[in-house]
Amino acid sequence: MKATGIVRRIDDLGRVVIPKEIRRTMRIREGDPLEIFTGPNEEVVFKKYSPIGEITEFAAQYADVMSRACGLPVVIGDRDHVIAVAGESKKEYMERRLSPHLEQVMEERQLVTARTNGGKGVPVVEGRDRLAGIAAPILSAGDVIGCVCILMNDTGAMPGETDVKLAQVAAAFLGKQMEE
Repeated sequence: MKATGIVRRIDDLGRVVIPKEIRRTMRIREGDPLEIFTGPNEEVVFKKYSPIGEITEFAAQYADVMSRACGLPVVIGDRDHVIAVAGESKKEYMERRLSPHLEQVMEERQLVTARTNGGKGVPVVEGRDRLAGIAAPILSAGDVIGCVCILMNDTGAMPGETDVKLAQVAAAFLGKQMEE
């Protein structure tokens, strides 16, 4: 853990304010759930909670099946990080932070394809050039909890209509899994 040098007091209702600089750096938005851990030496640690993170193993299997079906790499993310990859190097994607562009796609709650985006793919993770030809937000109980991305191949060929339907079905199915 890194020390920030910031000290906050707990108010009379037991609340503590997380400074704006830390919220911005850690991409913690109003309403985001935080998980609370206690550690040795009387430590209290807050961690961003990812509801879809609970089905990471299932999402990895789903991504693998999707990748085999469409012949393209598939990436599944929660609101902030990649949680499953298939058809591409896991080392280069797993746990990497999603691009701000992809976060915006999720916030808009709309399916985006390279075809509807003027032939341009959506950057998936920060620091990687590979683009998503399809980005389908995962909605659960009305909230955006992640996204399913089918990446464009090395030649830049755009995924077809069948791939678009596959991504939509995957996003809807994963969202439904989280509701149960």
